[in-house]
Amino acid sequence: MFKQLIGGFLFTVLLLTNITEVKADDAKKQRKFDYFFYEGLNLKNAGKYDAAFDAFTHALSIDSTAAPVLYELSSFYMQLQRPDKAVEMLKQAVDNDPSNFTYKMALATLSRNMGMYGEAVEVYEELAGKYPEKVELNFYLADALTQQGEIGKAIDAYDALELSVGMNEGISMQKYRLYMTLEQPGKAFEEIEKLAAKYPMDARYQLIIGDLYLEKGETDKAYEAYQKANTIDPGNPYFIVSMANYYEATNDKQAAETQIRDALVNDKLDVETKVNILSRYIVRLQSSKDSTRSANPLFETLLEQHPEETELKLMYGSLLAAQDKNDEARFQFQLVTEMEPENPSAWQQLLNLSLKTQNIPEVIRICQKCIELFPDAPEYYFYLGIGYYQEENYPKALETYRQGLTVIPEANRSLKSDFYGQIGDISYQMGDMDKAFEAYDEALKYNDKNIVVLNNYAYFLSVANTDLKKAERMSAQTIKLEPENATYLDTYAWIFFRQGNYTLAKFYIESALEKDTTGSSELVDHYGDILYMTGNKEKAVEQWKKAKEMGKTGDVLDRKIAEEKYIEDENE
Repeated sequence: MFKQLIGGFLFTVLLLTNITEVKADDAKKQRKFDYFFYEGLNLKNAGKYDAAFDAFTHALSIDSTAAPVLYELSSFYMQLQRPDKAVEMLKQAVDNDPSNFTYKMALATLSRNMGMYGEAVEVYEELAGKYPEKVELNFYLADALTQQGEIGKAIDAYDALELSVGMNEGISMQKYRLYMTLEQPGKAFEEIEKLAAKYPMDARYQLIIGDLYLEKGETDKAYEAYQKANTIDPGNPYFIVSMANYYEATNDKQAAETQIRDALVNDKLDVETKVNILSRYIVRLQSSKDSTRSANPLFETLLEQHPEETELKLMYGSLLAAQDKNDEARFQFQLVTEMEPENPSAWQQLLNLSLKTQNIPEVIRICQKCIELFPDAPEYYFYLGIGYYQEENYPKALETYRQGLTVIPEANRSLKSDFYGQIGDISYQMGDMDKAFEAYDEALKYNDKNIVVLNNYAYFLSVANTDLKKAERMSAQTIKLEPENATYLDTYAWIFFRQGNYTLAKFYIESALEKDTTGSSELVDHYGDILYMTGNKEKAVEQWKKAKEMGKTGDVLDRKIAEEKYIEDENE
């Protein structure tokens, strides 16, 4: 009996000890979790996102069910462009804390953005039922239902939203579109007519009705609605816009142009609408093959009214450039760069114009300035390199492309390939063949179908008369990718020439000449070389003479003509 009591007492003591140890372990684990979680929040708020991600990940390893951590990590996975992982995290957060509105809302929003409309609808419906006071939920629900193709249910959701916030233009227009999708035009127009009835002295709704009729091609009804709007508010500037559209639809070009001009000089019309009107007018001139120059005075009028509108200057500059009024276009673009130095569109337009006019010093100036303003934009390094290359400043060009490589995202393999290709071309011009071939190899690692690199690499190998089988393989790839390209056919022919396969060389050079649209003297000279090697000496001399007449110069060509024999050019 005594032994049994002692045994029972010891068991109770051991049990209590184990419970105490478990509780202590749990508390220790909780403290450790809290430390990493709150440290993650602090690091995130301080903008130290990599460290915050590591802290949250460590917290999750301590407690894999912690909904707050799962929620935080989901936003990081979105930034890492892994939305699938973000959705997985949010689903776990919702499962572990099903009463949390924020987690469910985030899951629904992300699902909708990813096109998972069924999942989004399910969550929005649950939230809308549980939180009827949050009226915006019906808007999100309606949008998700629309995307899912549940048009009838989407209309029901908009009806519920309308009951909460009252009738408004946005909801009515959405319902109009949905009814039109369901091919119920009667109900669609009822929505707009209800707006017009509720606000009879607001001309906008009559204008909307007119615009909708115009979209359907019912011009008579559109005209009637527009006139009603004009009766309600004779000074409404948008009446002019609608009537311009009406006259365009009824093919009355002169009346349409008059309305457009009236709209553009109307002080009550906002500049954005004027710009849209002018854009449409230019498109119409282009489609009808009329001269776009009739739009120039309209731009001048608008610029006098709104001298601060840079978007207008960009549009006018583009129009002037299309008219080959390059100096006037440059003036407009330059003005924008002075008014808004960090406007990338203005600099890009200015650069395009300088490239078009081959103004290399200006290309260099623009790119140098843009590299200061937009140091992470690789396109400016690319064109700056071209500028230096054109000026034969090869060391500067090489340095520019190497700098540019450091700002190209690793994922943009195609652009990296192009930069290495440029480095290869420049290295070859500098006489460093080994460096050139190394760069070409690097370019093809990033994009094995970089056709310019494949052609140049193959041609320069043939010129060096080395590794001709490799050159042949690369050149064959260019022909497969672009069989009509005369330059690539010429390279292929020249490789066969180097290999002594003059029959194939003749076949491909003749194909190149047939497809050449540039009048290349280089191709004609090569043709002469190949003809000579096939035994047709007389015709070869004819081709060499023709190449000289076409503008090709050089001592080797002169000697070939004078001595009437093939002489190898060390530069080819």
